[in-house]
Amino acid sequence: MRGLTTVGVILLVLGILSFIVPVPQREEHSMKIGDAKIGLQTESSQKLPPAVGVVLVVAGAVVLTVGARKS
Repeated sequence: MRGLTTVGVILLVLGILSFIVPVPQREEHSMKIGDAKIGLQTESSQKLPPAVGVVLVVAGAVVLTVGARKS
C-alpha cells in the first residue's frame, strides 16, 4: 500500500509545517461615494491553531503506520 504511506507522509509534513509557517490573510474594506472610492487594505499573518497541527500529525502517523503494516 504505497498510496497510504504517501498520504501519511504528506499529512505528517503538513502537520509539522502548520506549527511553523503562518497563513497570510488579506482584507479589503472600501466605500464608494459618487465617483470617488475610498479603500483600506489590511494584511496579517496568523498561524493555524495548535489543535489542527496535532490532528494532522497524529493522522499522518496513524496512516503511515497502517500503510507500513499493509506492505
